[in-house]
Amino acid sequence: MLNNPFCYTPAPSIAVAARALIAHIDETPTLQALFVEGKMLGVLEVEIPGQVGDDFVVMPGLTGHLFLYGFSGLAGGSAFVEGFVPPIFAWKPEDIIGSSPEESRRLQEWLFEQYVVLNGRGERRSIRQIFADRGLVPPGGTGDCAAPKLLQFALSRGLKPLAIGEFWYGASPAREVRRHGAFYPACTGKCGPLLTYMMQGLDVEPNPLESDAHWLLSEPVVRYEDTAIVVVEKPAGMLAVPGRPVPGTPPRHSLQDWLTHYCACPVLACHRLDMDTSGLMVFTKTPEAQAALQQQFERREVTKAYLATVMADSAMDPALPSGTTLREGARGKISLPLAPDWYDRPRQMVDLQGGKPAVTEYEVLHVKATGEALLRLIPYTGRTHQLRVHCAHAAGLGRPILGDRLYGGPPANRLMLHAAYLSFRHPADGRRMTFESPIPFTD
Repeated sequence: MLNNPFCYTPAPSIAVAARALIAHIDETPTLQALFVEGKMLGVLEVEIPGQVGDDFVVMPGLTGHLFLYGFSGLAGGSAFVEGFVPPIFAWKPEDIIGSSPEESRRLQEWLFEQYVVLNGRGERRSIRQIFADRGLVPPGGTGDCAAPKLLQFALSRGLKPLAIGEFWYGASPAREVRRHGAFYPACTGKCGPLLTYMMQGLDVEPNPLESDAHWLLSEPVVRYEDTAIVVVEKPAGMLAVPGRPVPGTPPRHSLQDWLTHYCACPVLACHRLDMDTSGLMVFTKTPEAQAALQQQFERREVTKAYLATVMADSAMDPALPSGTTLREGARGKISLPLAPDWYDRPRQMVDLQGGKPAVTEYEVLHVKATGEALLRLIPYTGRTHQLRVHCAHAAGLGRPILGDRLYGGPPANRLMLHAAYLSFRHPADGRRMTFESPIPFTD
């Protein structure tokens, strides 16, 4: 069964093939020159057909396995590089530059009509039609990512896809979180509709992000309850509040839904935690209490602290700038403004010009013999994915949180991020209420 490209831990064979490709590029000056500035690469394992043509690449040491390789966009201004699959459709930038915005738009539509892709049923459809079926217009660059190139090559030759992965090679970009050698999920804006169509008819693992059976889903634990509020520990893998419905999938069960049943009355959210983050949250039972608590959050009168385990510095590529050296007792502050990555939501990126201010204080509580570090993180702002980006980005700690598949964290059985401390004034009588939760993970 093919892994779901939107949420996955790379198969061992894909990880081995990726390392082999990185070594091959490192040993080939012409390839290194093409990719060293930073490029997303892809690997697709396929079932070997009866005859293997010259356009297939079999990496040494992987006997019995056939791997295809691709890259996103252009490399050195070219869409064709020996050893990598060709583009779905070859074009030049001047092909879509018109004399007016309207002419450029028509040329862009023409271009996406030329990108005709296959799916697992043998059906064909243009990228323009695939997006139009959803009431969307394809963003620029759609169809040029590594994953659709690889699938198109395999499907057009009758090859059965077995496993896929996309990883970053080279220098980290200034805005996005990209680390040399780390795997990342396919983007949602460009590849979401496209890969979803191409995978129709293939045996593909369900996306765990669209199911309640995600990582360590367990029962929430209520820590405090009265007539105005309820404080609860959210398990990792559970939505904090109801999410946006996903067509074709059953509704997700959220912590807010669970509490409404538990309290036998509607509860209202005051703040959020990422689905993959565990820890303390407070909900209210009345609109008045909700307004009072939300005001405290807006005025930054609520104190929150998180525990996180980040990757070892030794896991960074030695040829590139390493992450921040972390020693027990060390403290610091990260200030990197954040903005949504509109073509790859819910990912966030650093935007020094247009991003919203985001400030995080950190303290190193413990450094393991393996080099992984346990941190205490205090956010002074509440931006989406703030702690995850500040830990992972090269301008922050350069140390992704373990289990953070979205931002290149090393594989783990969950996201190692836990909301461990929450302090606020009771919305009814103003008394200070403080809650602490022990770390639920040790590795």
